[in-house]
Amino acid sequence: MLVERGRQAMNVELVSEAYAIAANYLRRSGAIPDSLVTDERLLRIIVKLLQQGEFNKIRLANKAIARFETQSEARAVA
Repeated sequence: MLVERGRQAMNVELVSEAYAIAANYLRRSGAIPDSLVTDERLLRIIVKLLQQGEFNKIRLANKAIARFETQSEARAVA
């Protein structure tokens, strides 16, 4: 399903699947709480990667995990 967001169409199914993969990993690693609440920061990362042209759900999830962890480490140091 494509949803119009501003001027770009967004594949909601792709975002949903990539988010589920990334969130599952991050919950198991303890990086995000084990709850049903959507982590907005992770979602923003996935949407940004999609807008930059990444359309493979596994690569999208893996890149999102890497960026999320990098940002979390940077916040912990600051």
